[in-house]
Order: sequence, then structure tokens, then C-alpha cells
Amino acid sequence: MPGLGVNVAVIHQGQVLLTQREDFEVWCLPGGGVDDGESLAEAALRETREETGLEVELTRLVGVYSRLGGFPDVHIALYAARPTGGEIRLQPGETIAVRYFPFDQLPEEMLFGQRPRILDAVNGLTGISMRQELHLPIISRQELYDLRDRSGLPRQEFYLRRMRQATFNERVEVKNHYNV
Repeated sequence: MPGLGVNVAVIHQGQVLLTQREDFEVWCLPGGGVDDGESLAEAALRETREETGLEVELTRLVGVYSRLGGFPDVHIALYAARPTGGEIRLQPGETIAVRYFPFDQLPEEMLFGQRPRILDAVNGLTGISMRQELHLPIISRQELYDLRDRSGLPRQEFYLRRMRQATFNERVEVKNHYNV
């Protein structure tokens, strides 16, 4: 059965907040899995606080993104948010950097599927449903970490090389709407 997760695009003064993951040293939106007994919105608030140190207010549901293939399948609800408090800090074992990026200066080294989500959020879209397919042999997270550790490559280089071997397909299944 596919997993259920959340991403949060924290938008502030023309910039979006990204975290750099410890496991592959690539950038992504704050987010993670939904715990038992937790709503999607509660998971979004918790994951943002845990990974960045910030308290946020969710401002809209951007859409739902189905990441299929290459990793265990997961359906991700993407929220836009604004910061309301807290201080930026790292989450040991999860994040090695947290910072804001101007919309037109997003890093190249990003986690699969993140760039379109970020652009949808910063462009004010809402109500989108996107199928994001990654064509690679499906392996578990632990198997991927084992391959990474045996490769002898820096973490980011391992991930980026693996992604270059993949093919990607994205398809909008429900058209987006602009937030007014």
C-alpha cells in the first residue's frame, strides 16, 4: 500500500524555505510521513517544526502529488504556508542545512519531484493533482542507503547519478487553479 506524506512550501518575502537532507545532501521542501491519529494538516505543521524549527500557518492546499516508481510509492499533500514564529534550526539526523531561496534561484541539487511542487506553490496554484513517475528498479530505503554507502561516492553525487539513470514522466490529472 502506498505511503501518505506531506510537503510544506513556507513562503516569505519572495523566497521559499528548503531543507538539505542528511541522507543524500539534496534540497527539498520540509515534509514527511503522516503518523497514526494525525491529520494531513497536523503532519504538515509537525514536520515543518521538527525539520526547520519554525512555526507556520498553513495558507492553502496546493495539491496532491503521487510519486510512483523507483522508491516505495507515496501520495503527498502539498501545503503553502507562512512563518509565524520559532527560529531556524537543524534536525539532527534529518537536515544539514535550512535556508530560504529566492524563487528564481532554486538549487540544482534537489530531491526528485520537488521542483514542480515548489513552482506550483510559489505560482499560487491550488487544486492540482499530479502523477510523478520515476522509472528505476524499486528498492527499499534501506537497500538504497546500503548501495549509497557501498558506492564510495559522496552522498549527493550518488543520488544525482542514480537520478540521471532514471526516466521521469509527469502528468497533471486534475488541472490547477490560480489562488485568488
